Amino acid sequence: MSEFTPSSKAWIDPSGSFGVFAERRDGLINIDKYEPRQLGVDEPYLVPSLPVEVHCHGLGTVDFSNFADIDLFAVDRHAASEGLLCIPTLYLRQERLDGFVAFMHEFAALKADGKLPFVPAIALEGPLVASFGGTPASSVWAPSKEEWEKLAGCGPLGLVYIMLSPDALQSSSYLAAQFTPDHPSLEWIVTRLVESGVRPALGHFAKENPQLGADCIEEVLAAAEAADCPHPGVRVVTDHLFNEMPLLIKHAFRTSKARANRDRLLAEYDLPSWNLADLHEQVGPVPAAIMRGAHQGRIAACLNFDGEHVDFAIAKRAIEIVGPSNMMLMTDRSDVARLAGQDLHQEPGSDLWYQEQGVVAAGTQPIDQQIENVRALGVPEADIWHLVSFTAYRTFFPELDLSAGPFAKGCFVDAKRQRFALI
Repeated sequence: MSEFTPSSKAWIDPSGSFGVFAERRDGLINIDKYEPRQLGVDEPYLVPSLPVEVHCHGLGTVDFSNFADIDLFAVDRHAASEGLLCIPTLYLRQERLDGFVAFMHEFAALKADGKLPFVPAIALEGPLVASFGGTPASSVWAPSKEEWEKLAGCGPLGLVYIMLSPDALQSSSYLAAQFTPDHPSLEWIVTRLVESGVRPALGHFAKENPQLGADCIEEVLAAAEAADCPHPGVRVVTDHLFNEMPLLIKHAFRTSKARANRDRLLAEYDLPSWNLADLHEQVGPVPAAIMRGAHQGRIAACLNFDGEHVDFAIAKRAIEIVGPSNMMLMTDRSDVARLAGQDLHQEPGSDLWYQEQGVVAAGTQPIDQQIENVRALGVPEADIWHLVSFTAYRTFFPELDLSAGPFAKGCFVDAKRQRFALI
């Protein structure tokens, strides 16, 4: 990424494309707005924000699995070198909860000192997981009320979301045997998290009862919307849409055998006919509940665009139905071939990381490659920036106004659609 002040007469912000005059003064990009207009074909433009790695397991040489070993300054330097903001997604073993709380206090102190400008927040995957899939089993457990209080207390310290399964408390859950009458209800958990500024991130559903999973999504939304929330951003987010949930469709075609049937299956699915009213019959109750909630602005839904977590045609149709301003591009990326003590490997013809027994652990494609993937699908430039940046800012950093005044961090996209960070 280069550091320079480009000459451009267009910029894109969450409200659209404007004619501008831009110059750099005292480290800030100053913009004079004119009337909204369409962006010209191949026209260079400015963006007043950086891409956000919403769900990331490893950047550069740093594995995020073990928070005690994370060099946050190295993560910050690498994120700066790529011109992005990174929200590290961590795993948590039960016996290490107090250590995690101490880590979050250290993180908050660094942020208060103005350090780690490219690592704005922290996230957790688990521990309340109904079907762990690629989540390490060692980090799947059922917190007590006291333990949830400790996790909620990390909200003011910079913990922006916890991935949890809405149906984790049901009999179909992997955790079912761990629950006692003393464990808190789903409503209590969600209320306590949201009151502390921690967003529940829905994901990893059990497969046995899809309608129950969908009902639990509505329970989460109702509790989150009734809670006294300290921030104006979106209160509920999701893990990656279509992955680790019951489906009526095949959402990815990762092997040569599967790819041989791809066109036939997609034709049977009749993607153009998908619509909000019938989604429960077209894709299944759980993804339908997520997509409807996202379309209504109640959920900011994550979706992977590496082509292997989810087929490109299905991903593009999801954008069209939900709307790009309600979705976030998620890489699920790790640059390191190790995750939570497990060595990872790749299969021939695949960019994914796999655990033993063929379980997908993470992706490898960086965010700029996924931006190129979305662009190749014909998604307009303004919509791309909702997916990769604007929705994440609105969800996690709503205090930042991207549509007015000067800005310090952003991007310049040239006529060849190469991205340059302005940092």
